Amino acid sequence: MPKKILTGIVISDKPNKTITVIVERKYSHPLLKKVIKVKKKYNAHDENNTFKTGDKVSIIESKPFSKNKKFKVMEISK
Repeated sequence: MPKKILTGIVISDKPNKTITVIVERKYSHPLLKKVIKVKKKYNAHDENNTFKTGDKVSIIESKPFSKNKKFKVMEISK
């Protein structure tokens, strides 16, 4: 099964080697046919503390680094 790749914006870089990324997705409601935006936060592993708040990044699913950290940063997106 392929690994999930998500794109989002860094909203926090305070913990050591960790960033918090907010990912927004849009989908059409099955009954109302209205486009709904949903935001979700993910903790991602940042080995060298290189990413700062406001950066647009891609994260990929990986082995668990801790209880809540199951993604790692792939690259900075343009």
